[in-house]
Amino acid sequence: MSKPLVDRFYSSFAKHDGDAMAACYHPDVTFEDPAFGELKGHNAGDMWRMLCSGGTDVRIEHTVHEADDDGARVSWVANYTFSSTGRPVRNEITTTMKFRDGKIIDHRDRFKMWGWASQALGVPGRLLGWSPMLKAKVRKMALSNLAAFQAADS
Repeated sequence: MSKPLVDRFYSSFAKHDGDAMAACYHPDVTFEDPAFGELKGHNAGDMWRMLCSGGTDVRIEHTVHEADDDGARVSWVANYTFSSTGRPVRNEITTTMKFRDGKIIDHRDRFKMWGWASQALGVPGRLLGWSPMLKAKVRKMALSNLAAFQAADS
């Protein structure tokens, strides 16, 4: 049951179907990554809806390394154009998921913020991608974009 759920989640991302991705989540889901920090419940699903609505050139590849009824470990790659700068990004991500009631209850994405910032932001990212200041700025922008998306959607 778990591998099909993981495959459905990432296949939906590849199709830019944020609603289908959100449907894979348990209502009490916790999501966390370096860009958005921790999101709970509908905020996690809305993040994917937002990313799918704005990232028309996103290409996704995923590999499930381990999966059972309790959780999964996945590696995936997102290739896309960062909309704020027009720069190409290849982000390699490691994911751990936990499941409850046939849905994803916990989703943790890990990637190298410095590597992402170097690609997405160019020279400023290469120079400051490691710094707490830049990480905080990226998170503030990501959460602001999510809030604007949610406000426009309601």
